[in-house]
Amino acid sequence: MTRPVRRQIPLPTKEQLREFIRESSGPVHKREIARAFNIRGDDRALLRQMLKDLESDGIVDRPHKRTFAPPGALPSVAVVEVTGTDLDGELLARPMVWRGTGHPPKIILAQERTRSGPAIGVGDRVLARLREVGNHIYEGRPIKRLAAAPAQILGVYEPVGEAGGRLRPTNRREKGEYRVGQGESLGAAERVPGGRHYGPRPVRVIERLGNMTNPRAISLIAIHSHDIPVEFPPEALAQAAAAGPASDTGREDLRPLPLVTIDGEDARDFDDAVWAEPDTDPANPGGWHVIVAIADVAWYVRPGDALDRAAFERGNSVYFPDRVVPMLPEVLSNGWGSLKPEEDRPCLAVHMWLDVQGNRQRHRFTRAVMRSAARLTYTRVQAARAGVPAEAMTFLAPTVIAPLYGAYKALQAWRERRGTLELDLPERRVVLGDAGKLGRVEPRPRYDSHRLIEEFMIAANVAAAEQIETVGQPCMYRLHDQPSPDKLDALRDFLATIGLKLSRGQVLKPQHFNQILAKAAGTPQAHIVNEIVLRSQAQAEYNPAHIGHFGLCLSHYAHFTSPIRRYADLLVHRALIAGLRLGEGAHSPDSLSQFADMGGHISATERRAAAAEREAVNRYATAFLAAHVGATFSGRVNGVTRFGLFVTLDETGADGILPMGALGDDYFVHDEARHCLTGRRTGRTFRLGDALMVRLEEADPITGSLGFVLDDGTTQNRGTRRALR
Repeated sequence: MTRPVRRQIPLPTKEQLREFIRESSGPVHKREIARAFNIRGDDRALLRQMLKDLESDGIVDRPHKRTFAPPGALPSVAVVEVTGTDLDGELLARPMVWRGTGHPPKIILAQERTRSGPAIGVGDRVLARLREVGNHIYEGRPIKRLAAAPAQILGVYEPVGEAGGRLRPTNRREKGEYRVGQGESLGAAERVPGGRHYGPRPVRVIERLGNMTNPRAISLIAIHSHDIPVEFPPEALAQAAAAGPASDTGREDLRPLPLVTIDGEDARDFDDAVWAEPDTDPANPGGWHVIVAIADVAWYVRPGDALDRAAFERGNSVYFPDRVVPMLPEVLSNGWGSLKPEEDRPCLAVHMWLDVQGNRQRHRFTRAVMRSAARLTYTRVQAARAGVPAEAMTFLAPTVIAPLYGAYKALQAWRERRGTLELDLPERRVVLGDAGKLGRVEPRPRYDSHRLIEEFMIAANVAAAEQIETVGQPCMYRLHDQPSPDKLDALRDFLATIGLKLSRGQVLKPQHFNQILAKAAGTPQAHIVNEIVLRSQAQAEYNPAHIGHFGLCLSHYAHFTSPIRRYADLLVHRALIAGLRLGEGAHSPDSLSQFADMGGHISATERRAAAAEREAVNRYATAFLAAHVGATFSGRVNGVTRFGLFVTLDETGADGILPMGALGDDYFVHDEARHCLTGRRTGRTFRLGDALMVRLEEADPITGSLGFVLDDGTTQNRGTRRALR
């Protein structure tokens, strides 16, 4: 009888197993561990138990059934979802499955075409090969795009002989063209299912939207690209048309007070009115009594009715240069729901008593009826404040406008004391001429009259949130979380490249960002620092959870002042009506049971609207610049990537790509940490925030994309046009 051979090599310790797994390039299979330590036979059961103990102790993770990895490690191949872009415009992704503790690792996804068609973009799901390149940072290489291709495509039809034509997609991520068969109508299209196709893929036209040469086509593209509802159900239209005066029963009469609305020149619905007077209470010297009155939309839109369902589906109004897609039918939003001058209107109002420093001493909400004394604009109010009022405003300047500015001064002191985040990023305004033709794209003017209304609305929003908490009703808060650690690290890395420092190891407040902005003010990097600080911030949302508003430095905040155009404000009105027992139009029990889901929905519709509005402005800017191909413009680098630079033009704010091949006769190396491209031969460096002169080489209004070449007299851009296409 033979005796079993005793094991000559001892079993590894748990520490040796942990070290081996930690130093492996990726998740390691149990067979590899056994082979590395020469474990055979019955000893495999001991190894299995040791690995199970390591996993239960949290020392290793098990990404798959028989593979092991350090805690928080990702497998070498995984499905990821593209979530956004970093400061340099690189695609960021997150793993679809994350079993580790804390935040999942950061994944930087290469922007490559895949075999499945269009270039990868935000929202796509991708099977990617992952490689760890830093602490909790992975590089991803796409293998396959998993997100299903959209069933419908929006594009511009171009005839090609007698055989039909081609469809050029308006989505710049759709790189290929489509074939439209002979005899098809023109317009939106859907893919034709079937087997393998050679050449352009066939599509079937299902809707025609109009001619691309019509200036109004730009906003139509944005509307259809983002699936924004346009048509109201017949029952909602009928309900809006049947609306009439609200009952005066139980309402405070504010008609004797000269409340005024202050909006832009192109506004057609007026949902907020303001009034102020010095506080007559001798205990509050220098204080103010302020009223903010808001259209009582909750009277006309009740939980669960046809108007409510339509408003919730939309979530908010969407504003384009040539039109508005309203949350409520215009017959209501521009009629009984609008605080028109010299007409009685129902409102929900808040009285606020402020001290000289803007601190709110007390407040009182009321359901009331008001009569707007005037429909004012920001421009006219600013002129009146400067001492040159229009004739019709002469009598309002001392009695109405002066007290408003007095109260604004107090509220401004409150804002400065809180340390609100003060970003300086001018908005773009598209100015249309006759028949909707594009006139120009310019920065939107910003006056103290804008800030006045903003501060009045913020004060009312804070009072609403506090009041709802006091009466024990659920509140749909407007939340703004602190920046994430990853974004703060990226911001610190960028600031270090221009000699600025954001401290570590302390609880960050908006004032710390303001200090950075103040140091950058007046420098060539001022605009990009403001832009990058904005990108580092968390995205605001609607949620019944209560965490405060970081940017405004407020612990209680909700949207109360725009129920015509935001569903969140309507929910706040209903909570106030319910908690203060102000009559009809309160919350229903059914709606309260779905409050958290409602917050997620209206946050998503807000993001959808913002993306559509931004896309439309970009397309208008591209259409405006299409007539200036070949012209030279000044701009600044707002993104640095492996494939080139993103450049923002100074005059119009339009963004475009300056490809690597258009930077000159050199090979440029991307330095991610320093946010720059450096020429290997010349040593020339392009950094985030650098001023450049660029020549417009290509402007495509269909996709809204711009292509530039460097035009500073120092480079020869050989083959530039080929690089741009």
